[in-house]
Amino acid sequence: MSSTISLTIIQIGDWFKQLQIRQFLSVVAISFILLNITPAPDRASKATIDKLDRLVHQENPDRPKTTKEWQQQARAVQGKPGERIERIGEQSADAVKEFGRMYPDVAKRSANELEKNVENN
Repeated sequence: MSSTISLTIIQIGDWFKQLQIRQFLSVVAISFILLNITPAPDRASKATIDKLDRLVHQENPDRPKTTKEWQQQARAVQGKPGERIERIGEQSADAVKEFGRMYPDVAKRSANELEKNVENN
């Protein structure tokens, strides 16, 4: 009886080892494909970069959106805690307003999907 249990445990262990190797190889293959298909940032055209920049700054051009803009703004208010707190407050208020405009639509779509799921079950 103990030999049957030991044999089963060994077979399960071998199955898990094979599964991990397959997963690893599939991740490597997919990564290789994606890295070779997607263009590198230095290959992106100036027009594409400008279009993305316009899309990012559509809502509120004064509020920083990229890491570079956040870092520039942090350097601008470095050593000025009052100004920094004021900017944080303004940007937080803008973010809450933006979320408030977006929330009703998301809630409505979520409620519709929930109703569909309840009807299907």
